[in-house]
Amino acid sequence: QVQLVESGGGLVQPGGSLRLSCAASTTIFSINSMAWYRQAPGKERELVANITRSGIRNYANSVKGRFTISRDNAKDTVYLQMNSLRPEDTARYYCNARAGHLDYNYWGQGTRVTVSS
Repeated sequence: QVQLVESGGGLVQPGGSLRLSCAASTTIFSINSMAWYRQAPGKERELVANITRSGIRNYANSVKGRFTISRDNAKDTVYLQMNSLRPEDTARYYCNARAGHLDYNYWGQGTRVTVSS
């Protein structure tokens, strides 16, 4: 079982920055990749960024150049540095981990990010 603990969400003004953290733990599986998703009210959940164990990163077009995903493999912790935040970035952000040889999906409870003046 993988447990994900998220932190770092909150309220920020447009143009500001936030850094999200997600610490993963497991007693059985190794973690193959980690990612951040987000879901705004009334909208479907979407992928924001993901990162493999080898450090390969992918980003949604809407956040390229503004967000940076990073990972500490030793601690199985993933971060999302969010800069130049916009009101449309307002959403609940969810940590995701894919673990084990069967690549099971695990999800955190999410952390709220609100971008407003």
